[in-house]
Amino acid sequence: MENFEITGNKPLSGEITVSGAKNAATALIAASLLFDGKTTLDNVPKIEDVNRMLEIMESMGSVAEWIGENKLSIDNANIDPTKMNSESVCKLRSSVLLIGSLINRFQTIKMPYPGGCQIGARSFDTHILALEKCGFVVKQDEKFLYFEKTKDPLSEILLTEISVTATANVILAMTVGKYKIKLLNADYGYSIQDLCTFLNKAGAKIKLVNSHDLEIKGVKNLKSIEYNVIPDPIETGTFISLAAATKSNITIKHTTVDFLRLEMEKFRLANVDFEIKEVGKADHYKLVDIVIKASKLKAVKRVHDMPYPGFMSDLLPPFAVMMTQAEGTSLIHEWMYEGRLKYVNELIKMGADATICDPHRVIIVGPSKLTGQEMEMSDLRAGATLVIAALVAEGKSKISNIYQVDRGYEKIDLRLNLIGADIKRI
Repeated sequence: MENFEITGNKPLSGEITVSGAKNAATALIAASLLFDGKTTLDNVPKIEDVNRMLEIMESMGSVAEWIGENKLSIDNANIDPTKMNSESVCKLRSSVLLIGSLINRFQTIKMPYPGGCQIGARSFDTHILALEKCGFVVKQDEKFLYFEKTKDPLSEILLTEISVTATANVILAMTVGKYKIKLLNADYGYSIQDLCTFLNKAGAKIKLVNSHDLEIKGVKNLKSIEYNVIPDPIETGTFISLAAATKSNITIKHTTVDFLRLEMEKFRLANVDFEIKEVGKADHYKLVDIVIKASKLKAVKRVHDMPYPGFMSDLLPPFAVMMTQAEGTSLIHEWMYEGRLKYVNELIKMGADATICDPHRVIIVGPSKLTGQEMEMSDLRAGATLVIAALVAEGKSKISNIYQVDRGYEKIDLRLNLIGADIKRI
């Protein structure tokens, strides 16, 4: 077990580069199963969720090789899903993304229930109902899900909720084949757009027909390509929250704000002083640097998460800790997950003026003086939030269960130390 020992209340300054997006990278790794040959992905973050995803792939016969600092080659010529590492699947929520590719390729599979962060109830009902409409019989027992292709898909498949991973699974299940479908009520956030762009470059025929409807026309096969994973919008928002909460002058390099429009507006309302400088273009987004300057924060009266293009659930916790340093009262409403406010108890222990109203809402009054404490990371995004809080606080903090933050942020301690943080991995 490793811990962070963080000495806070130190000025931060300099440049920090955004890594590739965890949620996009894991989806693209799953999509590589649709290719018989090699797939090459660049800008892949070296994080624990990617490591676990590759463990599962390799247990089935995939050959994965790092051929550059963040460049990954994957060869799926010899895959056997019956050899899947069940233990790794049960530890990783992103392993749910393997379902769509595997049922497309093998028609019949058996898979353990995916695991992941304990942030609330996240049932598989949306996935199961959608994949049944794709022509699969889905059965369950206490340990496994069973999928078998028995009929043609419906021409229109309506998701019962806007789910990122259910959207991805239908895309992966239908991209290679002879059918044409419309996927209604789909997510179309950054990771789904990156997945669709990747597949279309490889020969797929997927298009957005309106804001939440996709048209998928199956193709015979996909061609091997090389593709760059999108910079992580969640990491970008985390670093903006960090810079603002610590009143630091930081430049966030090589990222995109094209999928952060509402979040950037909330940062503006909080009086965060930032400048966006365009530095290039990728396939479906602009590359930018964001210059953050120290500023006096003011509370945003109400912030709540919504499916894209709403405020991302994963950015509410970092935004909340930023609000502890803002003048005024803010309501943080996490309506999607009832188990995500655990980090607030740690903020209260540090001295934050925060009141948990119910499992979905917290009222924060700022600014509050935070002091270092012993804390535990409950999930990935809470982990990044506690790192920010510890860097704001006076004195030392000791944070346990840091595997959680390693799941989604590459070498976060080393990268933050380069801009003035004092973080020791114990």
